Amino acid sequence: MNMEEMLEQLDEVLETGMKLPGKKTVVDVEKLRAMIDDLRLNMPSEIKQARGIVADRADIITNAKKEADAIIRNAEERAKALIAQQEITRLAQEKAGEIISAAQTKSREMRKAAQDFVDDLMRRADDGLTANLAEIRKTRAALKQQAPSAK
Repeated sequence: MNMEEMLEQLDEVLETGMKLPGKKTVVDVEKLRAMIDDLRLNMPSEIKQARGIVADRADIITNAKKEADAIIRNAEERAKALIAQQEITRLAQEKAGEIISAAQTKSREMRKAAQDFVDDLMRRADDGLTANLAEIRKTRAALKQQAPSAK
C-alpha cells in the first residue's frame, strides 16, 4: 500500500467516526494507531526516494555549475590568449614600422652622402680640369708667342 492510499484510509476513518457536538468525532483509536504505524513504516522508503531525487538534483546542479565554471574559465583563458596574441601582433607591426622608418631614413642619408660625395668629386674634377685647361691655354699662348719669332 502506498502513502496516498494510507492517507485516504485515514480520511475515511475520520469521516466514519461518530460525530459529537462541537465539531468533535469519536474514532477507533486502535485502528488509527495501526494506520499511523503503517504510515511510519512506509514513509521512510518514499522519503528516501524523495531525498535521493533531491540529492540527484543537487549533484546535477553542482556538476552543471562546475561545467559552466570550466567553460567560463576556458573562455577567459582563450580571450586572454587572443588579447596577448593581438598585443604581440600590434607590437610586431609597430616594431616593423620603426625598422622600415629607420631604413628609409638611413637610405635617404646614404643617398644624400653619395650625392654629396659625387658632387664634391665632380667639383674637384671640374676644378682640376679647369686648372689644367687654363694651364693648357697658357702653354698654348706661350707657344704662340714663341712661334712667330721662329718664323
